[in-house]
Amino acid sequence: MPEDLTPTAQHDPDATDLVRRLEAVHERVRQAAEHAGRPAEDVRLMLATKTQPVQTVRAAVQAGVRLLGENKVQELVAKGPGLADLSPTVHLIGHLQSNKVNAALRWAACVQSVDSLELAERLSRRCEAVDRDLEVMVQVNVSGEESKYGVAPAQATALAAAVAVLPRLRLTGLMTIGANSDEDAVVRAGFAGLARLRDEVLASGLPGTGAAHELSMGMSGDLELAIAEGATMVRVGSAVFGQRSVAG
Repeated sequence: MPEDLTPTAQHDPDATDLVRRLEAVHERVRQAAEHAGRPAEDVRLMLATKTQPVQTVRAAVQAGVRLLGENKVQELVAKGPGLADLSPTVHLIGHLQSNKVNAALRWAACVQSVDSLELAERLSRRCEAVDRDLEVMVQVNVSGEESKYGVAPAQATALAAAVAVLPRLRLTGLMTIGANSDEDAVVRAGFAGLARLRDEVLASGLPGTGAAHELSMGMSGDLELAIAEGATMVRVGSAVFGQRSVAG
């Protein structure tokens, strides 16, 4: 985080509160990493900006956030022009329908939600057509909950290997959403499972898998558990912006 607040934050109570919340989350990450015996810089904070207006997201970027995550392609496209001058790195972290690939690629530096070879192949073909490279992650449904997207753990290593060799795609790791459970042991077991899968992918030595170090897991409510199991990226929204409305 920068030491000095931006001029906007110095005079805008809402922006000042945003900075305060960001600092609190950074401190949570630091403490969780320290408790796990890891350097805090090993864990990157992604700000999940679902339903947030572009002005709020701009304030966060101006306060030092460089990594953003967007759930919906519609919001990615709507906010992109309003953030372009600040040049944040934006990942798509929500489910991507095949018919929205073209729109997503206009603004996303990485698609974390690749959960099928069909989707990966469509991304690859489009990247070839527009002459660009794209970072991708394979999304794994570690909890087995029907409400969550992602490939089953038993199929994750094979999918990762297949995605890794597709033209213009760069496999950077795995992503998951933690189990919807009040039991820490259950949530943590899912994160540990993703870490094992990541290690399997790396240990395979298969073409294109050597850069798959990322573990994108953990959100506002369970980031400490994720960091304890090796998360390299946590996706935080409500801890900074507050709880979303039901409609959001």
